[in-house]
Amino acid sequence: MKRWLAAIPVVALLLFAGLALSQLLSPKKGDFERVSRAAPERLFETLDGGTVTFAPPPGGKNVVVNLFASWCAPCEAEHPRLMELSDAFPDRIYGVLYKDSRENGAAFLERMGNPFTGVAVDTDGQGGLDFGLTGVPETFVISSEGEILVHITGPLDDGDVREVRGALNAPRD
Repeated sequence: MKRWLAAIPVVALLLFAGLALSQLLSPKKGDFERVSRAAPERLFETLDGGTVTFAPPPGGKNVVVNLFASWCAPCEAEHPRLMELSDAFPDRIYGVLYKDSRENGAAFLERMGNPFTGVAVDTDGQGGLDFGLTGVPETFVISSEGEILVHITGPLDDGDVREVRGALNAPRD
């Protein structure tokens, strides 16, 4: 009769472990958001053979940096939103081709349209790690001083686009 009392702690432990595992496997969007830090001080090669850095970004204004890959289905899904942002903010949307070949990246942009002012190439993935990338696609808004203002994990949705627009319109200090 008292044997079932010994099972209570075991059952409670199993329930707690199950809950913890479910939270680890399905974090809410934004759980990994890292803001108020500097953009990486890295000089990237670009698709067209030049170089670009985002600390501080070119142009003296807040910019968007989107890390993407041709093999990434969510990157393809968010692409129309990047095209929309590019129309609204010309010369302020940059891409970083993450762990992908130049040829595949160029073909992807040819097929989908190129919203980017410039496309940096990060074939070994180290630049993405410097940004704090958790997986493509990810989007960063970087201030004119080189500070990360917004970090969005996953494909952009309508709310994310509003947040990015607000950060791009933010006055400089």
